[in-house]
Amino acid sequence: MRRAKITIIGAGNVGATTAHWCAAAELGDIVLLDIPQTEGMPAGKALDLMEASPIMGFDANIVGTTNYDDTEGSDVVVITAGIPRKPGMSRDDLLNTNANIVGSVAEQIKRTSPDACVIVVSNPLDAMVQRAQQVTNFPPHRVMGQAGVLDTARYRTFLAMELGVSVEDVSAMLLGGHGDTMVPLPSCTAVGGIPVTQLIAPERLEEIIQRTRDGGAEIVGLLKTGSAYYAPGAATAQMVEAIVRDKKRLIPVAAYCDKEYGVGGYYVGVPVILGSKGVERIIELELSDSERAAFNQSVEAVKKLVSRMAELAAG
Repeated sequence: MRRAKITIIGAGNVGATTAHWCAAAELGDIVLLDIPQTEGMPAGKALDLMEASPIMGFDANIVGTTNYDDTEGSDVVVITAGIPRKPGMSRDDLLNTNANIVGSVAEQIKRTSPDACVIVVSNPLDAMVQRAQQVTNFPPHRVMGQAGVLDTARYRTFLAMELGVSVEDVSAMLLGGHGDTMVPLPSCTAVGGIPVTQLIAPERLEEIIQRTRDGGAEIVGLLKTGSAYYAPGAATAQMVEAIVRDKKRLIPVAAYCDKEYGVGGYYVGVPVILGSKGVERIIELELSDSERAAFNQSVEAVKKLVSRMAELAAG
């Protein structure tokens, strides 16, 4: 049986770690691509990872390149390319720079892998996945963003730490945009089947939710010279696995919503069924009044970001 071909664009910490998790799980053959200015860096990381395969016992062909032709015919393409916000850089500068980078990458994907599913990881996430879909013009169900899996993992981790239980027994769901406007759903959070509201007082649960919203910033504050990559890479690999193995996972993904949740044509975090066709179904949950209000606020933040991206592109 032919192995899936997985291309990861951007060989920095997140991209290389995603490659690591995908290789270790034998999800397919991997192409790790970065810009020509990086010279041998992607090839070096790919070779290093390939040399780990006899030790860890996984079979995968891993190559590093600066040439998009090597990515031709990919089944899944992951976009981690982009720059982090630097001191003195405005949000508009970051938005415009990364929109240009993601747009350029999307043009190449459209040329080399017209049938691929695309997973966007670049920030600001919800705007970047919208940009990737606009440029590729792929069916929206084949273009998605990774954020909810990571945010849910952080939420589950903090709940497990609070209760002293296995993370395997904690199930949770979040909606909305990535970051400050995410909407954790206590009504869809349980520990061993027990609603979390029976185990943690409301005030303490709200503190844990806030820590989840600040999860990325907390790690940046601790590292001081970078941002998270182990968990983002693992979250992305879980999405890759759902697609290449047609797992039909019910997980939160930044998916294109039109009539769903009344969003009106934007990418926002919602629970979906993720399989070989990409986003195969969006699950619409009944939200409480407070959850609906928080979700609508999150959607408005995404709309403003996309609108501003269009304004900057128009000059």
